[in-house]
Amino acid sequence: MIRGLVFDLDDTLCDDTNSYHRAALSAARELAAAHGVDAYALKEAYIREADGFWQRLTHEEIGKSVGMLRVRMWAAALADVGVRDESEALRAADLYNRARNTNLALFPQVEGRLADWRARYRLALLTNGFAETHREKIALLELEPFFDAILIADEVGMVKPDPRVFLHACQRLQTEPPQTVMVGDRYDRDIAGAMEAGLHTVWVNVRGEALPAGQPPPDAVIAEIGQLDEVLSRWL
Repeated sequence: MIRGLVFDLDDTLCDDTNSYHRAALSAARELAAAHGVDAYALKEAYIREADGFWQRLTHEEIGKSVGMLRVRMWAAALADVGVRDESEALRAADLYNRARNTNLALFPQVEGRLADWRARYRLALLTNGFAETHREKIALLELEPFFDAILIADEVGMVKPDPRVFLHACQRLQTEPPQTVMVGDRYDRDIAGAMEAGLHTVWVNVRGEALPAGQPPPDAVIAEIGQLDEVLSRWL
């Protein structure tokens, strides 16, 4: 019997990709107008920097300030379009942060379901984000009342896909791995590590990605979080 659900946050419960793309474009437009550069080129340069950082994230980096890391990302993006000005990188990061907070939203399929999941299971939120930004994000999304445990990478000192962080989530939920389901949108971060730790896995494949070659499939694949209840009903 399933007793616990562990959810990823970004692009699983909330539409993070669209949120940060819109925020990056908003900041890029203001910077581009001041420097006569292409706003979309600047926005895409920042997205490349940010995506690369999160894909490479390891436990060695989680003790750093994400605010300063974001300034460095914007500095690299600005340099890519020919602007080398540290003060403008600082301004870009501030513009981005303010725009990001206005774009946050849960997926529509999540609203109204959290209370039901909370009534049936013990719930944990497990994110590779930084407390410096993600505590505010969680508060703005009003998620905290629904979770028995909120686990953020730099607070627990581990990052997905380290199997230990999934076992830690089970310990916090007081469930055994075979009683627990990991629900996330990244095969490499959410699914592979959870499988190694012995959890059931549901891949929310919002980008329609192929299963990585030679890798074992998750227990279930869904296109969006609204299909989760159908999967959970199989494990009653």
